Amino acid sequence: MRIKILIIGLCALSLCLFAVPAMTASTQYQYPIKIKGHPGKDITPSQALKMVKENSRTFIVDVRSRPEFVLVGHPVMAYLVPLKFWTGKHASKGYGMKTNEDFIKNLKALFNMETDTLIFMCRSGKRSCQATEVAIKGGWSKDKIYNMMGGFEGDKLKNKTSIFNGKRTMGGWKNEGLPWTYKVESKLGYSETN
Repeated sequence: MRIKILIIGLCALSLCLFAVPAMTASTQYQYPIKIKGHPGKDITPSQALKMVKENSRTFIVDVRSRPEFVLVGHPVMAYLVPLKFWTGKHASKGYGMKTNEDFIKNLKALFNMETDTLIFMCRSGKRSCQATEVAIKGGWSKDKIYNMMGGFEGDKLKNKTSIFNGKRTMGGWKNEGLPWTYKVESKLGYSETN
């Protein structure tokens, strides 16, 4: 009898070990649009990766600050072109940010407005919405500009009963398990000489 219970228990455990990762891998995240009515199109991180793989003229542009790109990580193929720079000075909400006045100039130094499709990505999707607006005002076609919903880190979990309450576990490139790194390749990192 004990052996039968043990065998049933082991079978149930092995099913759980295979079922949980499969369920986690297929989790569908909800991606709220941070700035409704922004120009350009919206795309999930998985859709962005698929687009980049299928079209050599499609690029992911990380619009976060240098510290975020280096210390938090970034998609392995993402180009860093900050929409705003971290100032290091304390502001009312965290540390201050300063607008990159050369954002369009930086984009034009790396990408061709006529042929290239740009997918903007930030931490959770707000700055990338702002970047779509700046890029389109700077001359890019609405058909070639995308906002990556959920960004790199995703949204914060809002569940006071969870140990992950307030942590960025709700979607995003990193939480979807897509390829990312801390390593900064010189051709992808931001250069002020652009």
